[in-house]
Amino acid sequence: MDKRWTYEVGDVVKLKKPHPCGSHEWEILRVGADFRLKCMGCGHQVMTERKMVEKNARALTKKNSRETEG
Repeated sequence: MDKRWTYEVGDVVKLKKPHPCGSHEWEILRVGADFRLKCMGCGHQVMTERKMVEKNARALTKKNSRETEG
């Protein structure tokens, strides 16, 4: 199964393994060869390679769909 998504700033990506705080969800703050991600649980920010995010992503919530829900 090919999971190719278009990642944009403001989207929330759910990763395979949890952050030590227990959250699986990360907000995308920067997109490029590297991603800057912010943990939705504790607010910790990390820079990581695009390859790692694409490999470990399990779900993607687009920014627009979150705005219409709330």
